[in-house]
Amino acid sequence: MYYFNIFFLYSIFGYIIESIIYSFYNKESSILYGFWTPIYGISAVLIIYIYNKFIIKLKISNILKAIFVFLIGFILISILEYIGGNLIELIFHKVFWNYYNFKFSIGKYNSLEVSVIWGVFSLLIIYLLKKISDKITKIIPKFLTWILIFLFLIDVVFTLIFNTN
Repeated sequence: MYYFNIFFLYSIFGYIIESIIYSFYNKESSILYGFWTPIYGISAVLIIYIYNKFIIKLKISNILKAIFVFLIGFILISILEYIGGNLIELIFHKVFWNYYNFKFSIGKYNSLEVSVIWGVFSLLIIYLLKKISDKITKIIPKFLTWILIFLFLIDVVFTLIFNTN
């Protein structure tokens, strides 16, 4: 249940942050109906999983571990963003973001600037937010996690039914 709870915590947190930012631009922040943006949850789960299973066990300095966390986040989340952007465009015929106007754009769905932000986001997760989110996940009852899983799946199904052409 730990990784499901991490997924929901960071999906909801990402949704809130993105909604606040996007409210200034009158833009939507998620394709789903619910109060979550899965890219943040998936990213957090992957970063925490890789850190817990591999990076923490490396016999290297903490600085090198932090560099690995940054690089893995930089690369992995950029790949997820690329895949997610293309899938949303393919399935829903919508473009939620476009980085062509960025100085270091790498196509529509990636830019060097945003990839750096993903690397920093990964560092924040591991070295600041993980301690807090681990405490929160310990107090979330299993039945609540199951309810969130059920609601999320319903949301995905409804989104696919009512938003695809």
